[in-house]
Amino acid sequence: MAEKEISLLKEQLARLDEKKFDLDAWKNHTLIFLERIFGKDNSKLKIIRDLHYDYSSWNLRDTAASGKSKDKDPVKMQAREILQATILELETLGLPQGEDDQRKVWLLLQDELTGKQTKEIEALLKSDDKEKAKRISKILENIDKENLAGVLAKLLTN
Repeated sequence: MAEKEISLLKEQLARLDEKKFDLDAWKNHTLIFLERIFGKDNSKLKIIRDLHYDYSSWNLRDTAASGKSKDKDPVKMQAREILQATILELETLGLPQGEDDQRKVWLLLQDELTGKQTKEIEALLKSDDKEKAKRISKILENIDKENLAGVLAKLLTN
């Protein structure tokens, strides 16, 4: 299970109750942890990034009129809900499974291969041919060096 990740997020939950709470510092720490756990394109990161205090005069007036106190801080409440949902997700479903490397390579190669080449490689991959690596290599030799370099660059940057 994801004990270490859950522990980190629970620490972030506790930091919401600190007297000298700094939202920007809290967001930065939380974003680092969430990116490591879920990847840089996860929707949770955007939600955390979008947390902010609304200092408009209308909002300040409404807050004063309603008597909201610091324990009803809407930003902290939303942050708490996000982290609690994330912890529940990790406890229930475990860590997210990343796309395996072979699949990534295959998807990138498909952009550079013709339909015929793709079918040939798929057939070889499914076959019991002892020389399938050699035959796949022959097919890949037909890809332009520039395109092959592009595929490698994409792999390294992902």
